Amino acid sequence: MAQSEQHRPEIVVGLVATPPDHPARVAAQLAAELADRLTERVSADVRWTVREGWGDVAPRRDGGAEALLDDLASRRTDDRWDLAICLTDLPLHAERVPLVAQISARRQVAMISLPALGLAQLRAVRTAVPDLVSRLLTDAPDQRVPPAGWAPAEMTSRIPATHRVVGEADAGERRYVASGLIGRVRLLAGMVRANRPGRALLGLSKLLVGAFGTAAFALTTDTIWQMGDALGGLRLAVIMLLGLTALVVWLIVAHDLWEKPSHETPAELARLFNLGTILTLTLATAVSYVVLFVGTVLVGALLIDTSVLEQVLGRPVHVTDYLTLAWIASSLATVGGAIGSGLENEETVRAAAYGYHPEPGGWRDEKDGSHSGR
Repeated sequence: MAQSEQHRPEIVVGLVATPPDHPARVAAQLAAELADRLTERVSADVRWTVREGWGDVAPRRDGGAEALLDDLASRRTDDRWDLAICLTDLPLHAERVPLVAQISARRQVAMISLPALGLAQLRAVRTAVPDLVSRLLTDAPDQRVPPAGWAPAEMTSRIPATHRVVGEADAGERRYVASGLIGRVRLLAGMVRANRPGRALLGLSKLLVGAFGTAAFALTTDTIWQMGDALGGLRLAVIMLLGLTALVVWLIVAHDLWEKPSHETPAELARLFNLGTILTLTLATAVSYVVLFVGTVLVGALLIDTSVLEQVLGRPVHVTDYLTLAWIASSLATVGGAIGSGLENEETVRAAAYGYHPEPGGWRDEKDGSHSGR
């Protein structure tokens, strides 16, 4: 058995992630199982070897897939890989719709835009990469692998994000694109997913503590009690939305998170980056607000005696009154918490910007590491 394993032809597949952040995490999870999936889905007569890497591929702000594929092809040649697949969090477009994947049989490379896959990115990548490898080997016949015998349109049925295939089929240059409206919605959801809003939420911990202290202090003043009793639900909702909006705007302005178009960042890409940043911060601040509201309700129940509140309001008090007090106190505290955001670690807050990626740090190029099929 060991001898037959040794005599099987080897095909080396390079799996590249750019930049070394979210795509690298997806690639690391995929690389551990990709060789077995290729054996199962493409050919069992080949010994598949998967090598991981990042960097030296595609400036993330060039706005197009062609430069990415060119850089990937150079990396494939330098590292002597047979095929190369790139995972990127760069939102790409083709024919004015989101680009999900693109393959080039001439260059023996393919790329996948993770945001275009939506929320279930790892599951979609597990399906897409073996299909792309099979398609590459079919378009550029390799004597080591028998023809795969599947039509290019099959990937559109396997992955919901893929709507249709465009490009030069005879030349082996294909682009898998998403639909218009649904594809754009999925792209934005995928951008937020790639931006890891949980990281932004943890990064705003000092802000949340400051807002909670402001809310707790506000609950001790009978003026807030009377304001909460006088304001209706609509006005309280407006105050809440204004407070959350002010917080998001302050975070963007104070920490310079707004992406400006330049010769390196096209206007369309800058707009997508900014929209991804806004959605990420909005989700993080909304969750923070819910946590703040729940904590304020508990503090209000402990601090404010029902009899004292009834005396100030001049009427019987119900549970809804405590909820209303927590609502207005939390809304006002978010504005005060925005000031505290200036105390946050700059690197932590800037991580919420979609166009910003910290230095690799612990990430390491693993050119020499590999995963082989059994």
